[in-house]
Amino acid sequence: MNPEICRHLRTKKIYIPASAGEAFSQPSESAGGSSHCWCNRTQAETGPDDWLASLEYCKPGRKCHQND
Repeated sequence: MNPEICRHLRTKKIYIPASAGEAFSQPSESAGGSSHCWCNRTQAETGPDDWLASLEYCKPGRKCHQND
């Protein structure tokens, strides 16, 4: 998984064995940037800070971001 992306971000691609390894390793368009993402902490399309959960936003600097 890309270390820049929050460990709580989820997309359907991570549950498909053939796609799991590339789910967050490619640029957001090909990695599912347009596909449905959610925060595993809130189980919703928004994170604990009420901002959208996506490859574009779930990165360091965000208040709720966790990488360890």
